[in-house]
Amino acid sequence: MREIALVGNPNSGKTSLFNLVTGSNQRVGNWPGVTVDRKEGFWKEDKELKIQDLPGIYSLSPYTPEEIIARDYLLARQADAILNIVDGTNLTRNLYLTTQLLETGIPVVIGLNMMDLAEKNGQQINADKLAYALNTPVVPMSALKNRGVSKALKEANQVAYHEDAYPVYSDRLEAALGEIATILGQTVAERQARWYAIKLFERDIRVSQELSLSQFQTKEIEEIIAITEKIFDEDSESILINERYSFIEGVVKLCYSEEADIKATLSDRIDRIVTNRILALPIFAGVMWLVYYLAIQTVGAMGTDWVNEVLFGDWVPNYLAAGLEAVNVAPWLQNLILDGIVAGVGAVLGFVPQLLVLFFCLSILEDCGYMSRIAFVMDRIFRKFGLSGKSFIPMLVATGCGIPGVMASRTIENEKDRRMTVMLTTFMPCSAKLPIIALIAGAFFPTSSWVAPSAYFIGMTAIVLSGIALKKTRLFAGDPAPFIMELPAYHLPIFKNVLRQTFDRGWSFVKKAGTIIFVSSILIWFMMTYNFQLQEVAEGDSILASLGRVIAPIFAPLGFGNWQAAVATISGLIAKENVLGTFGILFRNISEVSENGQEVWGALQAAYTPVAAYAFLVFNLLCAPCFAAIGAIRREMGDFKWTMIAVGYQTGLAYIVSLIIYQYGHIIFEGGSFNLMTIVATGLFLAMLYLIFRKERKVPQAIMNMEDIIVGSEK
Repeated sequence: MREIALVGNPNSGKTSLFNLVTGSNQRVGNWPGVTVDRKEGFWKEDKELKIQDLPGIYSLSPYTPEEIIARDYLLARQADAILNIVDGTNLTRNLYLTTQLLETGIPVVIGLNMMDLAEKNGQQINADKLAYALNTPVVPMSALKNRGVSKALKEANQVAYHEDAYPVYSDRLEAALGEIATILGQTVAERQARWYAIKLFERDIRVSQELSLSQFQTKEIEEIIAITEKIFDEDSESILINERYSFIEGVVKLCYSEEADIKATLSDRIDRIVTNRILALPIFAGVMWLVYYLAIQTVGAMGTDWVNEVLFGDWVPNYLAAGLEAVNVAPWLQNLILDGIVAGVGAVLGFVPQLLVLFFCLSILEDCGYMSRIAFVMDRIFRKFGLSGKSFIPMLVATGCGIPGVMASRTIENEKDRRMTVMLTTFMPCSAKLPIIALIAGAFFPTSSWVAPSAYFIGMTAIVLSGIALKKTRLFAGDPAPFIMELPAYHLPIFKNVLRQTFDRGWSFVKKAGTIIFVSSILIWFMMTYNFQLQEVAEGDSILASLGRVIAPIFAPLGFGNWQAAVATISGLIAKENVLGTFGILFRNISEVSENGQEVWGALQAAYTPVAAYAFLVFNLLCAPCFAAIGAIRREMGDFKWTMIAVGYQTGLAYIVSLIIYQYGHIIFEGGSFNLMTIVATGLFLAMLYLIFRKERKVPQAIMNMEDIIVGSEK
């Protein structure tokens, strides 16, 4: 069995190619010790060919976790060959990574991707001349249109090591590299000698530590580097960068030409609108409103209504009840299955159609290239408020699940920015919170299309305003890290990729309902059915009710001070979907029809006012995430105290915002009276405004540097 590594820049089409050639025959996991996803699969045409999809990188210099992963994997010699996916529309930039891959000593085949787009842009690349210049096979292809893909893989499967298949630089640099390779001698394998020589010339600390060179070797190599730096009058790293780009410039001149008059591409014309400083945010708001409108109010709602009213409201309970009675199942067990498991799990699964529509829409936006533009737009905004655009990437990931969103913060180099991102990322509504959004929107605001998308923008607003306030404290003061991101060309979404992403996200949600929610539903049913003496009682006298009444007064100022809402909120710490499962059990299944012909949603409407329900929604959106996400925060913070700071901030902000919403909303929309808690809410609102708009305290640079040293040593 041979193994091929797919390597390329971000947005070069590498992952699209991987999905195309492996189909469903792939496995997704995490690289040991890091959060970056890895995918491996087998070629559909040849199951003996294993394909490893490495993270998108710009170089093999270890500045980011992705680059470290790719470099360590390649140096471990696990791959028999590298299929380097090069974006044909950005040849110069992509070839910088190619030069480094050729230096590893592993056979390389160039997959010249997006050639259809390059031709549309008036760009012409002579693949034969490019192969001659790089001394390695080059295969023109288009992963989007499945052209040349099989040929590229077959070429990679057959390619053999070529001794001279690496870039040759100026004589002065080549002389230095040759001398370093000679000094290394038998320390490294012959095929890797050039790569190690280059890394030692760059003064790569990781390589120096890995090789454990003798004092004589270290001294000799340092003398060679110093002499070469004097000759070039530059530091060693700059010398190599300039030499690589000089080599690339010669390659491009040989094989690349453009028509004299190149018109603006379609992507350029679209970007003039969607990334416009004035129009970008309104367009983004409109897009997200449309996405949530389709998922929560219209298309997704039709599927959810059928699942709630027909599948779990009629078919499953009736057929299951008949079956249980036919086999003489004990009444208590029937009660557990119907009123516990079916009611709890069914209440959560009832919202799967809405989630699938939402995932489908988001997958289209990601696949066509729009979400990359939003990251670019948000960087302009985030930097004004003290956050880096890098912080938006974890938050974007968190819309699927908060756990990988928190873990994705590892790519942020600045420790303060990283910790603040970890604290704020879970404000974004993840897939587990979407059923809560759908429940509140459907039960209390069925004709209002603004409720569901408002949840998304509440999360964004909480992040932005928190960033402003926190950056003015000593804990998080400092300039945000710079953000560089490649904007891919717009293209029509690949239908298979969109369906695969939708299925993967949906299946992940269903698995959670079948495991965590299943167990939680049994526990909640037991606590709702029995008292502390294990006697079967009415739900109002149960263990659950007793515990809920202790907690309920805390939430009374927020408008949902009964024990049912308190229990549902606390159960959400296990998994946010539990909020729906708990309501499903407490109100005997949200979709069940009662004797008077009204859906049990009527019971919710009787228990809470619309403003209280919206306050309940906001609290559950912003408060501490599920236990699994809290565990991820603990791992990323690396400190229990910081974890408690994060959880305390999230919960405290959720309480304050919900309090303000209910106290003022109750007066404005429901004719409520001004009371003591309204005064408290006013005071808290003014305090928040002060923290946001106060002047930033300038922390002396010496103190900031000392804090960075302390933080770095703790890390």
